[in-house]
Amino acid sequence: MSIIEKAISKSRNQSGARPKADAAYDPVEPERGGRRSHIERAVDEVDRDQVAECATPESPPVREGTRRHVKISRAHLAEMGLISPEGTTRSQLAEEFRLIKRPLLANAFGESEVAGDNRNLVMITSALPREGKSFCTINLAMSIAMELGRTVLLVDADVARPMIPNYLGVDGQGPGLLDLLADDQTDFPDALIRTDIENLTIMPAGKTYPKATEMLASEGMARLIGEMGRRYPDRIILFDSPPLLATSEASALARHMGQIVYVVEADKTPQDAVARGAEQLDGCEVVVPLLNKTRPLPGMKYAHGYYGAYYGS
Repeated sequence: MSIIEKAISKSRNQSGARPKADAAYDPVEPERGGRRSHIERAVDEVDRDQVAECATPESPPVREGTRRHVKISRAHLAEMGLISPEGTTRSQLAEEFRLIKRPLLANAFGESEVAGDNRNLVMITSALPREGKSFCTINLAMSIAMELGRTVLLVDADVARPMIPNYLGVDGQGPGLLDLLADDQTDFPDALIRTDIENLTIMPAGKTYPKATEMLASEGMARLIGEMGRRYPDRIILFDSPPLLATSEASALARHMGQIVYVVEADKTPQDAVARGAEQLDGCEVVVPLLNKTRPLPGMKYAHGYYGAYYGS
């Protein structure tokens, strides 16, 4: 059993099962009188109309109505060491993320014995900053987007240190996650960036607000997550969250997730930090530990590692 699995198991045994979410966080129903929530108004729009021309990373995004569209440079992906969706070779990195995504997809869409509510909502986190969680989040999104018949919404929820646009080389300025929480007039399509990678849409962190991290733990965030899960049951929604020990908001997010990928940097993250981070994940029944930046074994070329999944109660 890995140190990650031991830490999670210890946390489960000490704390016992918790409710999946507080009753106060149940999604609200649409407004009466024929009005619809911002997600309901947008849901039929978001998946229509493919973009004929996209902006380059160096130019402002092209806007059609309330939506933004960008082109992701494949050269930039290669420079950042990320999986390219058009990759013709079976690289070791691509193979490893295929292994990681398989149990997540099986859980999300009722193909495993642990399938349940909100399993299409997946949070990627770590105990400490700079363990590679954003790198893993983007590669996981790329890998799932390559899956036939699967679409991905990639949400940059690490609002204190948003990294998704930088990794992808796109302009993340404009409305995003925080604007949906702070401004009732912001429509859901305004917060999305459609990419030229088929089946991949991005929601950036949005504008900077004085209490940005606290907004992630708000009742409004809980309602938004609930609505996203209800309105997009056929797709994977990935949340790149803050580190667990850097802010309490990450544990608040975890309570509303169906699955969590727990990234640990090999040979660097202290075991005590791994254990304390695992204690914050008690509200989620499915935790997938991912050991990142492992050293290659003799005769092998692994740059990253996957340590399997732990299913708690």
